[in-house]
Amino acid sequence: MKKYLEAGKIINTHGVKGEVKIHSWTDSAEFLMKFKHLYIDEKPFKLVSSRVHKSFLIAQLEGISDVNDAMVLKNKTVFIDRSDVDLPEGSFFLQDIIGASVVDESGTELGKLTDVLEMPASNVYVVTGEREILIPAVPQFIIKTDVDAGVVIVRLIEGM
Repeated sequence: MKKYLEAGKIINTHGVKGEVKIHSWTDSAEFLMKFKHLYIDEKPFKLVSSRVHKSFLIAQLEGISDVNDAMVLKNKTVFIDRSDVDLPEGSFFLQDIIGASVVDESGTELGKLTDVLEMPASNVYVVTGEREILIPAVPQFIIKTDVDAGVVIVRLIEGM
């Protein structure tokens, strides 16, 4: 598993004091506020202050003191250190299941999980094998996710 996880992208500067506007790829922008450091190009930046504005994180990073410094970071991917996260029991990072084998209840391999579509009602797993299958990531269809073994066990219905 990767040490650093993609967590968002700096999409713009904010104001003249060096703040950056981050589009969070996590469950919410508030999640990123919990971290002491964010990583850009594997370099740690201390999170001096942050706030959520219109679902974006506005962040002041240590060493970034004006708009010119912040402009250099525009379009950069923001990472978090996996070891800084304490996930609840049974939770996992979506990045950790990309590439997992997907099997049905009888043990038949359907393919590999190649993408996760984030939809309003629920995430949808894209499984690529002999054919592409879209599976809603809800308990009715996802029986078990074993991140360590790299396997997702699913229940399909007719027509899937």
